[in-house]
Amino acid sequence: MDPAFSLAVRRSRVLCPYVKNLSPAKLGVLVRQFTRSSGPSSPAVERAGQCPYMSQTIATSERSDVGGGADTTLGASGSSMPAPHPLNKAWLESHAGRVCPVGHHAMPAQQKRTYASQSHGACASMVSTPTPTRTPMASLSAQRTQTRTPGSGLGRLPAPAPKEGPGFDFEQFYHRELKQKHDQKTYRYFNNINRLAQNAPMGHLADSEAEEITVWCSNDYQNMSRHPRVLEAMKQTIDKYGAGAGGTRNIAGHNKHVEHIEEVLARLHRKEAALVFGSCYAANDATLSVLGSKLPNCVILSDSSNHASMIQGIKHSGAKKMIYKHNDMEDLEAKLRSIPVETPKIIAFESVYSMCGTVGPIEKTIELAKKYGAITFLDEVHAVGMYGPHGAGVAEHLDWMMNATMPPGKLKGTIMDSIDIITGTLGKAYGNVGGYIAGSNRMVDLIRSFAPQFIFSTTLPPAVLTGAATAIEVLMESNHTRQLQQIRTRELKNALLSNNIPLQSNPSHIVPVLVGSAEKAKMASDMLLNQYGCYVQPINYPTVATGLERLRITPTPQHTSQHVAYLVDALKQVWQQLGLRTVSDLLAAPQDGSDALADLFRRSQFEDDNTPLWSDAMLSLPSELLRGSGSAALRCQCKAAPTEFPFAMHQIGMQA
Repeated sequence: MDPAFSLAVRRSRVLCPYVKNLSPAKLGVLVRQFTRSSGPSSPAVERAGQCPYMSQTIATSERSDVGGGADTTLGASGSSMPAPHPLNKAWLESHAGRVCPVGHHAMPAQQKRTYASQSHGACASMVSTPTPTRTPMASLSAQRTQTRTPGSGLGRLPAPAPKEGPGFDFEQFYHRELKQKHDQKTYRYFNNINRLAQNAPMGHLADSEAEEITVWCSNDYQNMSRHPRVLEAMKQTIDKYGAGAGGTRNIAGHNKHVEHIEEVLARLHRKEAALVFGSCYAANDATLSVLGSKLPNCVILSDSSNHASMIQGIKHSGAKKMIYKHNDMEDLEAKLRSIPVETPKIIAFESVYSMCGTVGPIEKTIELAKKYGAITFLDEVHAVGMYGPHGAGVAEHLDWMMNATMPPGKLKGTIMDSIDIITGTLGKAYGNVGGYIAGSNRMVDLIRSFAPQFIFSTTLPPAVLTGAATAIEVLMESNHTRQLQQIRTRELKNALLSNNIPLQSNPSHIVPVLVGSAEKAKMASDMLLNQYGCYVQPINYPTVATGLERLRITPTPQHTSQHVAYLVDALKQVWQQLGLRTVSDLLAAPQDGSDALADLFRRSQFEDDNTPLWSDAMLSLPSELLRGSGSAALRCQCKAAPTEFPFAMHQIGMQA
């Protein structure tokens, strides 16, 4: 369906309350039939041509049939459609149950549903991207409640009746703890988002498959969860070997699928061995807890921004811990210097930090580890599949040419070889579920033999293991989707700063848009979803510090330039409506340490090294089409519109 026509169909469907229950696809077919035939295909379609809303859809259809619709622009700015009727709550209530004056169909009474959202995927694929307009029913979204379950968050519940009889009142305790979360504005609701296998990055909400949304916060960074080779491999495996593994690795759960993926992972990271877990949370927890408890008088030095799985592993180990300031090598060295050289020491850190997008100083950490006799534990969860010539992560990326040109196997002296333990996930860039560790044969065997998280957990299903192994192999073969994902990331970062929307600039693919309030971050997320069809998840305490709340955006290879432009326009309107702080506001804030959000923004823009991990040369872009990193765009006051990169799309056979 032509993009302009598709958008017109969807918009008319939402504007007109009398045909809202007709699917966009069916509505589009009816309109096409009407405009291409000598007469109306049905009385209903003929009446639709008289409707002030549907007539615009028909007109758009006629234009797109003649001229392809490439120059059709719809929206608030330069719109070819009339301004929408003011469908406010009072108007809807007064018309509920009435009859359409044109089509003579009864208007359905209001019904409870999850959200009043409109598909903007079609809008995003238009050549001329319109300024986003709020869906006409969006004013009712506050009154429309999502069906809540215990798993998605029940919200505020009435206080329980006092306990009868002796003993502790557990229900009152649960209620007080949850009330505190609500009062702090940190209570989390889960949105029912259903991502579509055949139409990434689109999805739909629980109650309506017809109304698509654009997903902007998935960790399926490379869209591998819907890659044809991955899906086919999983289908064949499940048909032959069934759904489940049948038990733990010790009891019927060890099979050729798990052996194959562990061989692939060891080869990917050029290590002797790898071990797969049910999640990387379990892998991190298990490895650090076993090593910390087994090594005599072990001290674990942990970056202050490490993931909760690493923090829990250190806690469970009972080992002494030292927390050093985030990416601060002077602080790390001072702490290493204070520990006797013969004492076993583990430096635990990450390559890409998921909530801020900063990158750990791997080379300097290795240097300090060798100097003070420590081993390194590197979490590459948000980097595997994303960096390096084969997708092995940042450690591989930093020795690009050597890893790209040398055959598989140990490469002595490289950065990846110098890391003692690498952990990663199968659930992000590889699009499946599970986690793993990679390192020496003896280290892996030690964890296999002593970690209860491994010993007592059922093995991942054969189809999952096969799908994940296939995804790894796909991403080992080509860098094309990695390149395109990085292009989209640069494009989005530039557009945000150019439009006065603040972000924490960084060298990675993570786009943290700074808000600074848990309540407003949730409101912004709800508005983006309910009114503009863009799903972006808010991030608040305890994931990030109070006052540094944000929206976390992660572009994928299948987001287009039009998706980016639409999202940025939607964010601009949300920022204005909520009165959120802009780039200008944060730059004008006092520099006396009293404003944590402004300090973070300024530091990320002007002090931190934000040189993209994927250099311009690695992206193979002509110089005239290169766009700087976020901080460079701010310094240059770059105001240009986002640039399309058709050659990059052509390389991977994807349509822009």
